[in-house]
Amino acid sequence: MRCVATSTLPPSIQARRTTIAMKLVMAVSGSLFVLFVIAHMYGNLKMFGGQAAYDDYAHHLRTLGEPIAPYSGVLWIIRVVLLGSVLAHIYSAFYLWSRAQGARTTKYRMKKAAAATISARFMRWGGVALLLFLIWHILQFTTRTINVNGSHDSPYDNYVAAFQPSVWWVFVIYALAMVALAMHIRHGVWSATQTLGWTGNVRARRRANTLAITLAAVVSIGFILPAVFVLFGVIK
Repeated sequence: MRCVATSTLPPSIQARRTTIAMKLVMAVSGSLFVLFVIAHMYGNLKMFGGQAAYDDYAHHLRTLGEPIAPYSGVLWIIRVVLLGSVLAHIYSAFYLWSRAQGARTTKYRMKKAAAATISARFMRWGGVALLLFLIWHILQFTTRTINVNGSHDSPYDNYVAAFQPSVWWVFVIYALAMVALAMHIRHGVWSATQTLGWTGNVRARRRANTLAITLAAVVSIGFILPAVFVLFGVIK
């Protein structure tokens, strides 16, 4: 008689293992996205080099890997990987949130939830806001479905047109999104270091917290600076 292997683990342990797996998925997918926004921020800083520097950067993104890869081939691979990371991040976030909601039945857990940091409480709705901004950003600068102050062949001209004082509200949306991004990165990096086991002692926790704050500040400030300089007419 053949024996059929079955899991002997209690449901609570199976659920705990799934939760740990989802936290790892969130940490890894979030890390990929942080690497992307750092690279994207660096590219945006090319605005300070002038139109030729920024337009050349935008062009070279599409010629990466040539002639081995087709035109825009590597860029599309990056886009697919990022899309997969975003979907995995959203799914794991929703799973962990639903698990946390189901677990908050005792006063202790409710008090612990109430003691969460501001950034932790903001993560859920901040993530939704960032997702909506990402869709807006793609429609504005990638597909150019949304034209603010007209559409131009030059990526540099499109950026400058988007942050003119006459459309100040675009800058406000962008600035609020950068605040949300900073808070998301700060809490996300800190949580990822905990999930990956890099905060085993006080010194490691301090380093992790410093890394999280530094990355959040550098990325958000790096993104907003070119827009500020355009708004006040320094970049024309």
